[in-house]
Amino acid sequence: MLEGLYRGAREDVRAREAALPLADLASLARDARPVQDLSGLVPREHVHIIAEVKRRSPSKGDLAEIADPVALARAYEAGGASVISVLTEGRRFGGSLEDLKAVAEAVSIPVLRKDFIDSEYQVVEARAHGASLILLILAGIDDDTASHLLEVARSWGMEALVETHSEEEVLRAVGLGASIIGVNARDLSTFELDPELFGRLKPLLPSGVFAVAESAVVNSQDVTRYREHGAHAVLVGEALVTGVDAEKAVREFIQA
Repeated sequence: MLEGLYRGAREDVRAREAALPLADLASLARDARPVQDLSGLVPREHVHIIAEVKRRSPSKGDLAEIADPVALARAYEAGGASVISVLTEGRRFGGSLEDLKAVAEAVSIPVLRKDFIDSEYQVVEARAHGASLILLILAGIDDDTASHLLEVARSWGMEALVETHSEEEVLRAVGLGASIIGVNARDLSTFELDPELFGRLKPLLPSGVFAVAESAVVNSQDVTRYREHGAHAVLVGEALVTGVDAEKAVREFIQA
């Protein structure tokens, strides 16, 4: 599944790069909305919520239509979300770069581009569409690629949420000097969930790392569990897009 997602992303990138070369894209990135202040992504009394704009997933299929991603993102921000995550992969997740740009221009908090990123072009693309953060999935890229893309992101003033799924990947992320490390409870090779994975891997993270728990969130009790295991932030998608009041749900998660 993961290999297929990266393969599809590469095909789509090649098509976009044929239409808009990297040099021209970089010019757009230099004129894009500035990177939003990331200094607030530090441990605090209440958990940070990274709220996701997510229409579909390979494991669950259609989740929500989200005809107006801007309205949803503004509801997240009003509820107190610290970051908005926007899926830009179109084949299996129903996202787009247009969603990213629209959301980034509409909110005052940092926006994360969530996609299957393994090229400099995609990093610059994220910046050109207003992202302040990108996702790097260590299950899908090697250390040389991850190091290079992290360096590229930082050269544009951005940061990366470096996603891990195992002890080996956490140690790789630490070795790369990642300042924001996520532990995804969903195994991207099997798509099975392990809600206790974050708690087992959190002790491997250095004290200066901003720790993000991802997936396996259905309600505020799940956020509480992650918080008790030391999460500084929890990334939530499905539980928010399938609910009836996104703003209220974000607020309840933060207070959990």
